[in-house]
Amino acid sequence: MCCFTVSTPLSLVGRLFAKRVHVSKTNVFARRIRPGVQGLAYSMKLKTSQEIAMVLPLPVAAGRGEDAVSFVDLSAHPQMFSDFNALFEMPMSAAKGGFSLARSKRTLVVHDIGSFIASYVPARADFTRLDPRFRMPDVLFDAVPRYADYGFAVFQLKPGKVTVHPMGLTFPTRDERLFFPTVHVHDGRFHARARFDHALYYQLARITEVGPVGKPEGEVPSHALPGGSYAGLVDATLPMVRRILSGTLANDDTWVS
Repeated sequence: MCCFTVSTPLSLVGRLFAKRVHVSKTNVFARRIRPGVQGLAYSMKLKTSQEIAMVLPLPVAAGRGEDAVSFVDLSAHPQMFSDFNALFEMPMSAAKGGFSLARSKRTLVVHDIGSFIASYVPARADFTRLDPRFRMPDVLFDAVPRYADYGFAVFQLKPGKVTVHPMGLTFPTRDERLFFPTVHVHDGRFHARARFDHALYYQLARITEVGPVGKPEGEVPSHALPGGSYAGLVDATLPMVRRILSGTLANDDTWVS
């Protein structure tokens, strides 16, 4: 879930004139870094008039404590998802018949990660240890009960109109599938259906060839290989796979087997 911590006015007038958070062009990347550990990167265009936090739920393996999540600084790779998108463009040589490869409660710890301040919240009850401005509203846990035993990555974002550089992390996962936090809450309330403008990218060890060699999960692998490791999150020897989520869809997370 991509949840922005904005308060929900109770009155109709309050809701009509409430400060809005506008999000578009969301990109998410996922890969199994090693057995039992998933990497995740998230980026979007954001417009907000107030300082807010974005909360990502994580299906963290049980009993891993407050150090379960490792944040990855991707500030040196603001073009990461533009690079990924370019991997799916047909090379000129392929169009001519050939092909080429491009290469007491204490305060939770906070981390300066590029342009953000990031925190890991190991359980729902631990949100009380964050600044009140950056806490998840309890009503959202009631609406999405499966998050009751999840951990949460919290990124504090400044006001303005920006393209947020990728936010990266790794975490010990409880599931064999790749997890994408695609449930989103932008107005303090959960809606069963929501507007999606997402590109999901992932790599799987069993997909080792570029180009139209099959359709895992319904998608075709990229035409070229990634040009680097992007702080260790990406395997430069494997093609990328992309899934587009667009339009009004069921407001749910995405899993890839």
